[in-house]
Amino acid sequence: MMNEEDRLLSATVRPEDQETEVSLRPKTLREYIGQEKMRRSLKMYIEAALQRHEPLDHILLSGPPGLGKTTMAEIVASEMGQNIRITSGPAITRPGDLASILTNMDQGDVLFIDEIHRIPRTVEEILYPAMEDHVLDIMIGKGPMARSMRVDLPRFTLIGATTRQGMLSHPLRDRFGIIYTLELYTPEELTRIVSRSAGILGVRFEEEGLLEIARRSRGTPRIANRMLKRVRDYAQLKSGGVITLQSAREGIDLLEVDELGLDRMDREILRALTGTFSGRPVGLDTLAAAVNEDPGTIEDVYEPFLMQQGLVMRTRSGRIATEQAYRHLKLQVPGNLPSDAEDGMEQTSLL
Repeated sequence: MMNEEDRLLSATVRPEDQETEVSLRPKTLREYIGQEKMRRSLKMYIEAALQRHEPLDHILLSGPPGLGKTTMAEIVASEMGQNIRITSGPAITRPGDLASILTNMDQGDVLFIDEIHRIPRTVEEILYPAMEDHVLDIMIGKGPMARSMRVDLPRFTLIGATTRQGMLSHPLRDRFGIIYTLELYTPEELTRIVSRSAGILGVRFEEEGLLEIARRSRGTPRIANRMLKRVRDYAQLKSGGVITLQSAREGIDLLEVDELGLDRMDREILRALTGTFSGRPVGLDTLAAAVNEDPGTIEDVYEPFLMQQGLVMRTRSGRIATEQAYRHLKLQVPGNLPSDAEDGMEQTSLL
């Protein structure tokens, strides 16, 4: 069983990523690549707020990890000329934790809460008046001696990030005036991102080599930048330090990532569906036992990308591999593949 944090293709932050990510992150909207609709509209909202000398409205950013939600929050603060406080939902366990953060903020500051859907409900209820009325209602004391105290707060901008917008409560989601869903990046956008990163890192390259990295990076800048560093090491020893198409292919093949961006466990899941179970619908627990992986990890980590690529489909009877999966594995396509996709289980609902 593989730890998700140990996967090369994991979009979560790994310890070795942190220092590099800070240096590679764009600092302005002009430098930010991709997510064009969000970038254009945010530029307009920021300019309007600056003209009115008001804080920006609260922003909710949703989408898979590694697409740049934290980066965008830092850019917003920079463009507004304000400080940013960064925390996460799991780190705010008590109302007092949130109260301490809010009371130490200045007028116009930006508060970024990652994984905001994991904030406890008791903390969330304190956040409502802070977002709407810029006040903090806290209870002092316990029992018969308890009394309510209202504290005025400076006007601030809350930027919440979530990988699971469906887990946000409706009252919290409705208090965000600006909501964006970040999309996976195209290979062309990722090539531009990796080209910029290569320039910062001082890596020599050919355009075809970077495009190969982009194609295999699952539409995620964090994975693309991580793969760039691994291919850089390979190219340093095999192609004079220049990332060429050949060195990129060989370096990524060495990492067991194929041309669709699938790693070993992705392919094991497909082989189990196509071979072990001969194309029959398979339940999640049965599939997990067959590949020696946790059911929740398959559902949350591996399955979304396989469904996005049209390789796996959920049916009323269980998971099945699609025709595209058989072709990718170079197997003969059965003539009786079921196609009754389960109601409410569309690929987009998993993001």
